[in-house]
Amino acid sequence: MVMAFIKFAILATLGELIGLRIKTGKYYQEGFGVWPRILVWGFIGLTIKLAFVIFATGTPAFLGYMGMSDATTALKGGFTGTKLFVAFCTSAALNIIYAPVMMTFHKISDIHIISNGGTLKGFFTPVHFDRIMGSMNWDVMWNFIFKKTIPFFWIPAHTITFMLPPDVQVLFAALLGITLGTILAVAGKK
Repeated sequence: MVMAFIKFAILATLGELIGLRIKTGKYYQEGFGVWPRILVWGFIGLTIKLAFVIFATGTPAFLGYMGMSDATTALKGGFTGTKLFVAFCTSAALNIIYAPVMMTFHKISDIHIISNGGTLKGFFTPVHFDRIMGSMNWDVMWNFIFKKTIPFFWIPAHTITFMLPPDVQVLFAALLGITLGTILAVAGKK
């Protein structure tokens, strides 16, 4: 869990800095809040590791319940069609159930950080969820982030993630955080 925090804190924040560079031409901007973003991404890394454990255990168990007798062992061992199918189902369940909540939390934290000048002191002020959620661009969240990135990027990417050995899954997912920063930068330009 500590490594999940560290990997996401560093790599996903790096992704956001790359996204900032795409938007502004600079890697740093006053009020961007690098340290608050490091804390948010570290926390998100913990929830992602938790979600990986839950879905990598629960989805094969559900598939077993539905009659797929070898689902609970499919993610272990080498490549098979069954492993690909179970990895896909695991990724789909994770991204349909968990990802929208995580992505919404991430957007709320971004707005909170920027609204408070990107400072650590501002970060630890109360979060006004009602105001932030009311001001969010739900058209972009729904039509781009949820409807396009989840089925066309995240489900395939996490299918690959769940094909990997468990000890490298979080690192691979953290590297995908760099991609997330780029995706969010593109979404922010829309």
